[in-house]
Amino acid sequence: MTTPVMLVTGATDGIGRATAEALATRGAHVLVHGRRVDRVERVVNDLRARHPGSASGVVADLASLDAVRHLASEIRQQVARLDVLIHNAGVFMSRRVMTIDGYETTFAVNHLAPFLLTRELLPLLLASAPARIVTVASVAHEQARLDLNDLQGRRHFDGYEAYARSKLCNVLFTRALARRLAGRGVTANAVHPGVVTTKLLREGFGSTGIPVEDGAAGSVRLATDPALADVTGRYFSKLRETEPSEVARDDVLAERLWDVSEQLVARFTEQPPD
Repeated sequence: MTTPVMLVTGATDGIGRATAEALATRGAHVLVHGRRVDRVERVVNDLRARHPGSASGVVADLASLDAVRHLASEIRQQVARLDVLIHNAGVFMSRRVMTIDGYETTFAVNHLAPFLLTRELLPLLLASAPARIVTVASVAHEQARLDLNDLQGRRHFDGYEAYARSKLCNVLFTRALARRLAGRGVTANAVHPGVVTTKLLREGFGSTGIPVEDGAAGSVRLATDPALADVTGRYFSKLRETEPSEVARDDVLAERLWDVSEQLVARFTEQPPD
């Protein structure tokens, strides 16, 4: 039996770390992504010690879209297949900080990076079908509205609004992606992990929640449950499918966001649009 290969972004701590552990326990080979070499190596070594051959590492700062492009290229060279892509990495910024590419950081890391990474890895995912794409969103998307002329908070910036807006983008992206992949053997779903005790929650919201293992459960189920093999374009809250907000179900808006996102990442792409 072929060992499934699963990429988890932001897998060096929090929900991502717990997700990587759960997938390795289930027999997957996990590509552990993180921003720092030492932290990636530590997680990979820990997983290998308990599950021999279960992990390898990739390093990239998702705030740089050039780094995202190189990450995709490295993955395409490193593995012959990719069965699951889990977009777990995310940030919360209390003030407006621009990336090296000139994009607001919350929007860049939480939306543009997974958009570009998916785009660049899509040929590999399609060649590996059946495959799955899981994007960690948030119930915070319910509080967001989307102004396509001001996706990066130029007129007014609030940290929570920017975070909620990026999570709305995650859900809209998932729906638009699922439509493009219909009938091609690759599913795309989004999940709210619950209010989880992570560094993001502590630093961004000053609160705590459920254990990271519980927060990882939704991503793990979407990545592995045979019953969900053909489920696509859906939004889950923890383990259960639920309806996202009315704005998140606006497929015209989703298509417009897709077009804007394509324009914003165009200079960083290697793979032709699918």
